[in-house]
Amino acid sequence: MLEVVGWNPERREAIVMSGFGPDASWRLNVLAGGAIEVRIAGVRFAPRVRSPEREEAFGVLADYERRNRIAGPIVRAVLSRVAGFRYDGSAESRHRLIEALPMVAFSPKDGGDGPS
Repeated sequence: MLEVVGWNPERREAIVMSGFGPDASWRLNVLAGGAIEVRIAGVRFAPRVRSPEREEAFGVLADYERRNRIAGPIVRAVLSRVAGFRYDGSAESRHRLIEALPMVAFSPKDGGDGPS
């Protein structure tokens, strides 16, 4: 199970963060073409998979933090623990975090059947 940190309705694309880092087996497998099915909110689809560019991931994380402002201290504490350094939400820290915990984006391969 992964947490969706970003949602792009135009692409019908969910963006998740790799909480086990860039070398997590699941991440390496899906980027190598091993993703067969994704389930989001009870909807299943064959995914197109990509790694968001650094600045896109930066924006996704910033937006995630804005949407979860009330839980911000808890989110930063959890991210700090998982990343292995104190994450304070600053631009420098955010860039460091997206290197330590990269994102993966999933959208319907055929443009249909994905979440709406």
